[in-house]
Amino acid sequence: MRRKAFSYLRLRFRQILLYLAVIGIFWLILYLYHVRTDALTYAVILSAALCAGAGGLGFLRYCRHTGRIEEALGLIPEELREFPVPRDFSEKLYQEKMRQFFQCYTELETDMRITRQEMTDYYSLWAHQIKTPIAAMRLLLQSYEEEEIEEESEGFIHPMKMELFKTEQYVEMVLSYLRLEEMSSDLSLKWYETDQIVRQAVRKYAQLFILKKIRLDYQKCEGRILTDEKWLLLVLEQLLSNALKYTVKGCISIYMEPGGEGVLVIEDTGIGIQAEDLPRIFEKGFTGYNGRTDKKSTGIGLYLCKSICTKLNHGLAVESEVGKGTKVKLYLSRKSITVE
Repeated sequence: MRRKAFSYLRLRFRQILLYLAVIGIFWLILYLYHVRTDALTYAVILSAALCAGAGGLGFLRYCRHTGRIEEALGLIPEELREFPVPRDFSEKLYQEKMRQFFQCYTELETDMRITRQEMTDYYSLWAHQIKTPIAAMRLLLQSYEEEEIEEESEGFIHPMKMELFKTEQYVEMVLSYLRLEEMSSDLSLKWYETDQIVRQAVRKYAQLFILKKIRLDYQKCEGRILTDEKWLLLVLEQLLSNALKYTVKGCISIYMEPGGEGVLVIEDTGIGIQAEDLPRIFEKGFTGYNGRTDKKSTGIGLYLCKSICTKLNHGLAVESEVGKGTKVKLYLSRKSITVE
């Protein structure tokens, strides 16, 4: 209300000055003609009261008018409601331009939504279709292994199995990325044993540990967690995938942080992350020094993990030192909600 009052006074400032000037001129002329001072004062007070009353009514109309304008603009960009009747030609022009801009915005938003949906549908279809040849290749490899083959063929089979596994993971990551925007409607929060979920991720990557000859130091993850199993499992799988990807030799450790409440740690002895890259690793599309060197990083994995953890109300932090390895901390506990 105070802001509207200042705005109204600023709008009527010239009129107020004009009124004061006219009253001053009349008072001065009548005074020079020796009209009684008390009569002049009485006339000034009456005219001032009349103008104040008119100004008050004008202020009320101004408040109602601006209120209707605020109501019309209140739901932008979702909706533009009907404007009040314009009080002058300039306001009419502003209203017409606002309607034109909103119509253009609506058309652009609709076109973008249709294009985005078409792209999402296409990539979802592609991701599902590509699973068929991947499954066929896996069956072919399995049948090839079952046959009596020479020992040197293992040098062909093992890399193929590894690359096939990576391909499957990339396809799953594409599907998860496409479903990320609608993740809220797909959540199912329940209490789970932390160790049960972590072991699922480890079992999935067991073959890759064997093929890459990376040692796993696994300590039982005690505790229970309120989460969505499918989405948290996706985060754990992506973190394990990154650890295996950037660890050439050594060990990957999985344990609950001592003294920390519900903090799961995935630690590797890989190449590490540059200090200048650490603040940006969760940005969409950021690959950093390692990604530019490897030339295969998409910059989506950690962004996906951070987005999922945010929606699940879990924390995610990364500590790393070049040449010594990376430690990822997943904060699984939730703050208790106090009802007042």
